[in-house]
Amino acid sequence: MLSKILSITGRPGLYKLISTNKNLNIVESLADGKRIPVYPQEKVVALSDVSIYTTDGDRPLRDVLKKIKEKEDGRKVNLGSKSPGNELLAYLEEVLPDYSRESVYASDVKKMISWYNVLMENEINLEEEEKEPQIKEEETPDLDEERENTERPEK
Repeated sequence: MLSKILSITGRPGLYKLISTNKNLNIVESLADGKRIPVYPQEKVVALSDVSIYTTDGDRPLRDVLKKIKEKEDGRKVNLGSKSPGNELLAYLEEVLPDYSRESVYASDVKKMISWYNVLMENEINLEEEEKEPQIKEEETPDLDEERENTERPEK
């Protein structure tokens, strides 16, 4: 589901992708449910594409959000937007001990916690996207065989 949840530069909050087109996308605010157009020149990022820097590389945001959910038992995080940076970073260290101290800032953690709270309020599933069911080769009808087996009306 995170592939349809978007962050739009210059706009507060998170948005759900409703419709996509060549010239614009329609998104719905998770905060108030209002639908707005988003044009190609606006910078849009799907939460599924976001990752957190760690000492071993990158960790997908989905994994970090799942760890926060486990820690909080599915409830919202109590740290607010006015929390001091050292508290935010200490919280992240509890959830993701190997985060990169040089690359991750308190403002990043604040945004991540804010996103988590919005996702929990809207009951957004943090699990992997369900893949489209694949048709097995045995299930695909053989068209030549079907043509032979169907009776043709006589003229």
